[in-house]
Parts: sequence; structure tokens; C-alpha cells
Amino acid sequence: MTQEERALAFAALHRKGDPVILYNIWDAGSARCVAEAGAKALATGSWSVAAAHGFSDGQKIPLPLLVEVAREILAASDLPLSVDFEGAYSEDPAQGAANVAQLIDAGVIGINFEDQVVGKSGIHPTDRQVARIRAIREMAERQSVPLFINARTDLFLKESDETRHQDLIDEAIARAQAYAGAGASGFFAPGLADADLIGRLCAASPLPVNVMMKPGAPDVSTLAAAGVGRISYGPFPYRAMIAWLRGEAEKVYGGGGK
Repeated sequence: MTQEERALAFAALHRKGDPVILYNIWDAGSARCVAEAGAKALATGSWSVAAAHGFSDGQKIPLPLLVEVAREILAASDLPLSVDFEGAYSEDPAQGAANVAQLIDAGVIGINFEDQVVGKSGIHPTDRQVARIRAIREMAERQSVPLFINARTDLFLKESDETRHQDLIDEAIARAQAYAGAGASGFFAPGLADADLIGRLCAASPLPVNVMMKPGAPDVSTLAAAGVGRISYGPFPYRAMIAWLRGEAEKVYGGGGK
């Protein structure tokens, strides 16, 4: 398939009530493994990619290396690839769009793009994030690539007290509507795990809603019934793999580094 065909195929997988499931990867080897398991598309997780290459999350992995990782994944699999691109490595709309263009040039057909201020504590005002999304969409249109912009809100991740998540739903819905108007393709709400609140968001969002699986989250069938269009696993596959590897290594070394 051409890049445009892969992008359109990827977008078509996002169906309300019949979500595409993305078991997040971090390199060419994990991509091939997940593809062989039956995945219909591939998506990286920023935390996992960074950790697998010796960096912390939060845009610490150098941009050229991240682009090279994307190229290696695409060389290992023909499946559509979405890259978790955090804040596009710039708060400036034009520079962020230029950075996304590097991923498009590599063959990527989708990105996660978050509204938190990377490396700081706050979230970009809605109008500021709208300008950043619009700049990316306009750049992608100039390149004739229907890029899937999965616009992520960090409202729920920033609020560790889940009993307060109900107070954030109205703002999340408003952001979903604003991001849709700016050209986003999907709306990602990691950290939100209450099935009723997820259902409210899905009912009001003009975009397919992405929920991240985590311990204590509803199962796939419950999320599908709530109207979710995309389920991803974030850093948890990598963390599980590393825990297994550490355990096996400790058996060899006796747990004492001998």
C-alpha cells in the first residue's frame, strides 16, 4: 500500500463500539512480534521507545533517533504505523509541524499529540493547542498525507484522584470538540478509567475516543460497549517484558549481580 492508503486504512479501523486494539511497541523487533501476532496496525509508546533506548520519557530521546526508530519499524513491517510524538518537540506551532513532517517523510501515518506542557506541570490552553493541531494538519495536507492526529488530553493523567475525574469531563468534551475543529482525527484520554465517564465522553465527542488500558481499567468488551473507538496499552507491554527479563536474569545471577 502507499502511504496514503495506509493512512486511510488506519483511520477506517477506528469504529465506535468496535475499537481498534493497539498493543504498543518500541522497536523493530517488538513491531515484528506484534504484527505476527495478528495486529492490524502498529503504534509506539513514547515511554517505551525512550526506555528501550536508554532515555527517560518526556522528549528526552533525541528527535533524529526517534525518526530513525520509526524508519526501522517501517522496514520491519508493512502495517500502518502511528508514533507517540508527545508534544512534537516544540511548543511553537510551525516548528512542531516541521518536526512532524520528518515522521511523515519516514512513512509514518499517525501521531499521538498531547496537550500537556512537556517537562512542566501545566496543560496548554485550548486555543493554544488548537493552533498547534491546526499547524500540523495544514502541513500534512500540503504533503497530501491524511495523517491521523490522535489529539491527547492530559487532564485525567494530571489528576491522580480518580474521584475528581467526573469534574473534568465537561472540559474534556470541550477540548475534543475544539481539537476536532482544528483537524484532529481522534481524541485520546489516558488515565480515564471509569466506564460511565468514558461512555459520556464517547457520546459527546465528535472524534473516536482512545482509552489506555491499565491495571483496574474496564475490559475490552466494556470499553466497546461504552463507545470507545481505539484501545491502546501505553508503556505496560514494555514494563511487563522488562519485569520478565529482570526476573529471568535474577535467576541466572542469583539476584545479587554475581
